[in-house]
Amino acid sequence: MKQIHLTLLPLLFPLSLQAQTSTGGISGEMLQQIQSQQPVASAASRAISNALMFNSIDDLARNAASAAQLDTHFSIETPSQSITDQQSSGRCWMFSGMNVLRADFALAHDDTLAVEFSQDYLFFYDQLEKANLFLQGVIDCAAKPIDDTRVQFFFKAPLSDGGTFCGVADLAEKYGLVPKSVMPESYSADNTARFSRLLSSRLREMGLELRQMVADSKKSAKLGEEKTRMLTEVYRMLTLAYGTPPTEFTYAFCDKQGRTRTEARSYTPQEFYREVVGGALNGTFLMVMNDPRRPYYETYEVEWDRHTYDGHNWRYVNLPMEDIEQMAIASLRDGHKLYSSYDVGKQLDRKRGYCDTENYDYASLLATTFGMDKAQRISTFDSGSTHAMTLTAVDLDADGKPLKWKVENSWGSSWGQAGCLIMTDRWFREYAFRLVVNKRYATESILQAAQKKPTMVMPEDPLFQYDD
Repeated sequence: MKQIHLTLLPLLFPLSLQAQTSTGGISGEMLQQIQSQQPVASAASRAISNALMFNSIDDLARNAASAAQLDTHFSIETPSQSITDQQSSGRCWMFSGMNVLRADFALAHDDTLAVEFSQDYLFFYDQLEKANLFLQGVIDCAAKPIDDTRVQFFFKAPLSDGGTFCGVADLAEKYGLVPKSVMPESYSADNTARFSRLLSSRLREMGLELRQMVADSKKSAKLGEEKTRMLTEVYRMLTLAYGTPPTEFTYAFCDKQGRTRTEARSYTPQEFYREVVGGALNGTFLMVMNDPRRPYYETYEVEWDRHTYDGHNWRYVNLPMEDIEQMAIASLRDGHKLYSSYDVGKQLDRKRGYCDTENYDYASLLATTFGMDKAQRISTFDSGSTHAMTLTAVDLDADGKPLKWKVENSWGSSWGQAGCLIMTDRWFREYAFRLVVNKRYATESILQAAQKKPTMVMPEDPLFQYDD
């Protein structure tokens, strides 16, 4: 029997190709044409093939011309602070946002006081609020068929650990903040995938129950009661994974060296938020973005893209990179770090913590081209915002133009440049996407653009994914 199979295979293969290819498939003739046009294997191509089969592509494509020692000098640099670590979670948006808040607190106290916030605490309420957003969204769209685009949007991802600075603002204002020492990281917060998958599965089941109640013409009051019962179950599950959020605690502020500088006093999370942040975040900042597919100096809003049902959709002003860079420089010059997001995996030298468009020469290695511009990469899902980091420094030339930038990352202090990442300006322009900046650093024309009625865009757009 084995001999028959071995004999028939060479005959069946071209026949099967021909049988599948009446309208656009790969025919046997087409395959032969493709094969006949392959270049004759040279010693160089055989060497490259051997290398690719047994080595990392990045190691082979590394550009020697970009391997010089890094220049770590920055003409404008904000005070350093301890590096955080999001571990195996997608909470970069929260770590970056909190890094900005604690840096502003230190700056307001002349760098004599330091604080690190509990990511576990705010993430607990982020997940509770996202669960409610899902359940209420299911109710709001229950009259639509299950294969409707918006219904599928909710069921595809009932909750995630990704987000944006808008979530930090809405959640912190609503639930306050607590020090990390009061609610330390849990294993499930550091490793979100498994628990999030289980909770998402339970939420989908709850969503189907709510859709059935709407189909059975249950009144809104009854739906509200059932949703509350469901959220009670979600809350219980969250406490098992992340701990129970404190409602009151005692805390004394320390300096960067850990020396106590204030008397211990009692706080609620909301009181602690007012102590360290001072007031509302919403209304004080602009989220700006560089999306060359769309007109500049226009405001856009992403439908349903928020962390809380009663919170703020992700709204941004679309600007050229020149404007974004000028606002970033002005903020850094005043000592204020910024929330920012990037397509961090592109041309990233992980060993050195260095991003440059010339780090790797993939085209030469593979004898091809990679010629799409930023707009084309976004439109084809080839590039988009994947990771939030805290912008901390810029190096300017004699004419005041940026040469390179530095960000505080949340991958631990042993990574990259002592936990930081250096990026050239040419990389920054290609792969930076979002920046959150205080309104005081925006020009009048940008502020006017921010007041325009926003154009609503869909969350399925390739650029409007969460930072994680």
